[in-house]
Amino acid sequence: MHSDKNKEVIDDGEDIEVADDINQFPTGLGRKYSPVVAHDVNDSAVVEMTSIHPGSSSSFPKHDLKKVKVGVQPNMASEEREESAANHNINGPQRESKLELFGFDSLVNILGLKSMTGDQIQAPSSPRDGEDVTITFEQPKPTADKSGTWMGVFMPCLQNILGIIYYIRFSWIVGMAGIGESLLLVVFCGSCTFLTTVSLSAIASNGAMKGGGPYYLIGRALGPEVGVSIGLCFFLGNAIAGAMYVLGAVETFLNAVPSAGIFRETITRVNGTDIAEPITSPSLHDLQIYGIVVSILLCFVVFGGVKMINRVAPAFLVPVLFSLLCIFVGIFSARHDRPAVGITGLSLESFKNNWGSSYQMTNNAGIPDPNGKIYWDFNALVGLFFPAVTGIMAGSNRSASLKDTQRSIPVGTLAATLTTTGLYLVSVLLFGAVSTRDKLLTDRLLSATVAWPLPAIVYVGIILSTLGAALQSLTGAPRLLAAIANDDILPVLNYFKVADGHEPHVATLFTAFICIGCVVIGNLDLVSPTSTMFYLVCYAGVNLSSFLLDLLDAPSWRPRWKFHHWGLSLVGALLCIVIMFLISWAFTIVSLALASLIYYYVSIKGKAGDWGDGFKSAYFQLALRSLRSLGANQVHPKNWYPIPLVFCRPWGKLPENVPCHPKLADFANCMKKKGRGMSIFVSIIDGDYHERAEDAKAACEQLSTYIEYKQCEGVAEIVVAPNMSEGFRGIVQTMGLGNLKPNIIVMRYPEIWRRENLTDIPATFVGIINDCIVANKAVVIVKGLDEWPNEYQRQYGTIDLYWIVRDGGLMLLLSQLLLTKDSFEGCKIQVFCIAEEDSDAEGLKADVKKFLYDLRMQAEVIVISMKSWEAQGEQQESVEAFSAAQQRVASYLEEMKEQARRDGTPLLADGKPVFVEEQQVEKFLYTTLKLNLMIQKYSRMAAVVLVSLPPPPSNHPASFYMEYMDLLVENVPRLLIVRGYHKDVVTLFT
Repeated sequence: MHSDKNKEVIDDGEDIEVADDINQFPTGLGRKYSPVVAHDVNDSAVVEMTSIHPGSSSSFPKHDLKKVKVGVQPNMASEEREESAANHNINGPQRESKLELFGFDSLVNILGLKSMTGDQIQAPSSPRDGEDVTITFEQPKPTADKSGTWMGVFMPCLQNILGIIYYIRFSWIVGMAGIGESLLLVVFCGSCTFLTTVSLSAIASNGAMKGGGPYYLIGRALGPEVGVSIGLCFFLGNAIAGAMYVLGAVETFLNAVPSAGIFRETITRVNGTDIAEPITSPSLHDLQIYGIVVSILLCFVVFGGVKMINRVAPAFLVPVLFSLLCIFVGIFSARHDRPAVGITGLSLESFKNNWGSSYQMTNNAGIPDPNGKIYWDFNALVGLFFPAVTGIMAGSNRSASLKDTQRSIPVGTLAATLTTTGLYLVSVLLFGAVSTRDKLLTDRLLSATVAWPLPAIVYVGIILSTLGAALQSLTGAPRLLAAIANDDILPVLNYFKVADGHEPHVATLFTAFICIGCVVIGNLDLVSPTSTMFYLVCYAGVNLSSFLLDLLDAPSWRPRWKFHHWGLSLVGALLCIVIMFLISWAFTIVSLALASLIYYYVSIKGKAGDWGDGFKSAYFQLALRSLRSLGANQVHPKNWYPIPLVFCRPWGKLPENVPCHPKLADFANCMKKKGRGMSIFVSIIDGDYHERAEDAKAACEQLSTYIEYKQCEGVAEIVVAPNMSEGFRGIVQTMGLGNLKPNIIVMRYPEIWRRENLTDIPATFVGIINDCIVANKAVVIVKGLDEWPNEYQRQYGTIDLYWIVRDGGLMLLLSQLLLTKDSFEGCKIQVFCIAEEDSDAEGLKADVKKFLYDLRMQAEVIVISMKSWEAQGEQQESVEAFSAAQQRVASYLEEMKEQARRDGTPLLADGKPVFVEEQQVEKFLYTTLKLNLMIQKYSRMAAVVLVSLPPPPSNHPASFYMEYMDLLVENVPRLLIVRGYHKDVVTLFT
């Protein structure tokens, strides 16, 4: 139990009781925590401290309490509050944290009890690439009243689904298709929306949902590009549907009250049925004038916000429900109260006569006419009836205005779908049994004819149902557009952004503009299929989203709605596609093309975002499965890809804010065929990992940005190690997984080590090469990296290969990869081989040519005998370099010997014992000199030269090996020094 004396109530200027000398409490790890304070001066927080009872095991002494004042500045960050408390002493002594062992304050103190269960704290927007997610805690702004399941989802869906199709076309559909196929039609179309509702319920119940409805769900499941493209199509569908409903209401009104028409037009059509009646068609100009007026009035209602819409909605829905009741009462009493031509009352004979279909030609008004131009079949009726089952997204469109989206959307949408589908099924049976087929086909307003007590009730129901559906469409569309704009994917939509809790007035005006534009068209038959196609695109997107999430079954996929399966979602998506083509293949192609264009535009102009979508999860699982299937066995040469590990650590210093040599990325691209493959860019930071972890993170982000800027497909890795040698040894052992480990180490030749007297480079350089040999990694060392051409600098001449040792064909493969690049495509390959005897030259040349032919490689083969090698003249510059190298080696050897005599130890170099034969050193120097002279003689005009990398001799000092290498690369402007590994990377066989 907590005593009243230990209870603290923090408020503006109120008293708080704290320990008098609480700073004397031991603080465990030495951290100090400031008490949790209110976020606003008017907000009070109640914090209780546990009493420390005498005699308990705690060693804390009992303290007296005193009163202090607490003042809290509003909207102050936690760091600022702590600093303010330290500087101004406004919070008094620090409170002891009970969870100090964990290094964090408690979740209740950090998040607040209300934020754990309520929705006051808005969910952070999806992070963009390179951004951190930050959570700010401040006093929540007052939000508008939220809607529940009934008013927020069920009623909007019911109003949208119960449209004009039911009143003026449903009985005609029953007459044309018959009762049997009409039932099949309702089940077919209803199954599509039912399966979509199941998928929608699963996604909507898998976590908190912001505004945007289906766009939010699809975007978070299939990615921002797909989400925006389908979301904008769905927005257009809602805006166009509003025009369709307005036109339907106006047309019904003008048919019910012909005298209201300004440009009244009456057309009498002759038909081949027993019932011939004049057909009155409203004038196009009447439809336009009345439609524009009604659209403007509805927009004024929408501008009033969700609260006004919720007040007006019952006024539209109640008369609709009452008209439905009057229709059913009229059907049951039709024959007895008001006998009429073609009305038989509920009759089994009529039911039997109307069971089969009667597909035939009709005129433009839908009246049977043998000379008509329109033939109706089941496919055509699908397109006519399907708008009667759309509207299931009306509730999810208003997701930002719902109290509990995870409960309201599944329950409300499913209830509305099942209710309307059941109504349609019952209506098929009743309409088919109440009248003759001719009456069904000729009386477009049969529902009004049979209504009790007056047809006017149905006219009112038709008008109010269509106006209610138009109101819901004009309410959901602007909120959908505002949600897309708020995600900041497309900058062109920034005008439609809206703050939380505010009405999207600009988006409403834009929606009204589109709606009025479609109303001006005045053709309901043209507007209706367009809207239906956009709805079906959205439904297919919802089903595909649920299918992908269900199939992947990521750990985060835990929907509260348990009745879902990926098979149902897949069937729902296929049904949507099938219905689209059944309605109109032309409209289907147009709608899909529009969605594709939007997708392409978003992928190019949109801002990159990572929403944790299903495609990323699919890529991840596919990568894992592929990695497991590859295993750890040796890759076949036909499937070998270079995976270069590019060592970015420079030999010296790079300019500030340049994490990698600019030409290393260009060279890494040259090692890929048509850009396929992956490079790993690594760098090493010297120091302690705990101290340099943040520096490594910042360096990795900088390197990743630079790689992206250079348009190189690769990843960046930063390693913190005591020194470069230790860091590289760890990298070469652990980098990669399975067969996706890097197989080629790429680095720059340290040309500056002697010029800048960097004496530590030789040991590091030799150590890296030895580590690669031990780890069985290929090595490519680039000399003359500053002169390496980019993609726009075309090279001419030859690519010369000095093939000295067997390297698995890596040198040959690299030369072929260079030829695939624009900068080297004009070059030819020359392969130089060395024969020990003149008699072996011709045979070696023939063998190499045959080998290259079998490898499908075109190259000129040049064989150089050792005799001609020995006889070649020596250039003065090379002789001077050779003499200087001899002198440096002799001087260094004398220093080592002198040091060994003083210390009484064997010869040591770089802290390791060495054994040097002076004749062997001379031999190595002479060999590299001759090879350098040969390169200068035959490859003076070469675009690039490739030569085998000699391994560092064991027991030789690192500085000696650098002398050999410097002599080898002397006066060669652009050189690749290559060492393969014990695996073939080319094959002779197909």
